Amino acid sequence: MEKSIQEDIREIAHKTGERLREAKADKAQYTVTETQTHEFNVDGGEFSLFRTPKEAAVGADVMITDVWASMGQEEEKAVRVKAFQGYQINDELMALTNEGCMVQHCLPAHRGEEITAEVFEAHADEIFDEAENRLHAQKAVMYLLMKEKDQ
Repeated sequence: MEKSIQEDIREIAHKTGERLREAKADKAQYTVTETQTHEFNVDGGEFSLFRTPKEAAVGADVMITDVWASMGQEEEKAVRVKAFQGYQINDELMALTNEGCMVQHCLPAHRGEEITAEVFEAHADEIFDEAENRLHAQKAVMYLLMKEKDQ
């Protein structure tokens, strides 16, 4: 099974001692074990798993989303869209977050599905900065892979 962006975010938050409030749809394809939650909390972070995005959004400083069906999952799209109904970042959800809450999306975005067009446009600078930063990270990896061994 491939690693999801959410698993990466969870790992980074764990290592940096951050507070992470996560909403997970019943049909989501990843799991969070009690052991993982315990380790996260013992190591100085705070992890809470919720069934609804509204619960997870309360007091958030950053909201992060991704497409409901990634490339290669096209045949699962109908099932995934149904499973993630109600998990859209929209104005109602953003009203529950802290003032100045940032929105992140790894792109490409499907406006009207995982994020509304209004929220996307209001946070486009943040979203595109994330994409640009990913480009620089990918260039660094390419440099390391392609450089001469004696450099």
